[in-house]
Amino acid sequence: MEILERIETIIKNFAEKNLIIAIAESCTGGYVSHMITNISGSSEIFERGVVSYGNQAKIDILKVNPEILENFGAVSEEVAEKMAYGVRVISKPCDIGIGITGIAGPTGGTPEKPVGLVYIGFSTVQETFVKKFVFKTDRLTFKKKVLKEVLVFLETYLE
Repeated sequence: MEILERIETIIKNFAEKNLIIAIAESCTGGYVSHMITNISGSSEIFERGVVSYGNQAKIDILKVNPEILENFGAVSEEVAEKMAYGVRVISKPCDIGIGITGIAGPTGGTPEKPVGLVYIGFSTVQETFVKKFVFKTDRLTFKKKVLKEVLVFLETYLE
């Protein structure tokens, strides 16, 4: 199924259940939010998208503790978790918060944190968890792969 059709189905299914999502994006720069809002009706389920590219935005907007950023770095499981939780909590009403942080490349990687590394956090009232991926590809394809992983989560959330 084409990406936009998948998003349209997610919007329809979430609207039927009155579920609301919010997304905090760093390395994807708003791409995931952009793709969701390309579909008419997205306002029924999409509360907000926050581009928190810099660390100060993560601190100021999403309430990520500066010590977490200092101890683990912006690209970490811990920060993705706090971004997902933070965007869910600041977005009223909101059932699901998603936080995305990574290294899209082609520069910026290290042996410990290579280009293509991304952490995607998912936060609901019941739990907050993070998935780790490494997409060794160009910058735009990286963003598309992250979007696909977010869609997989949203599609399976209602199963």
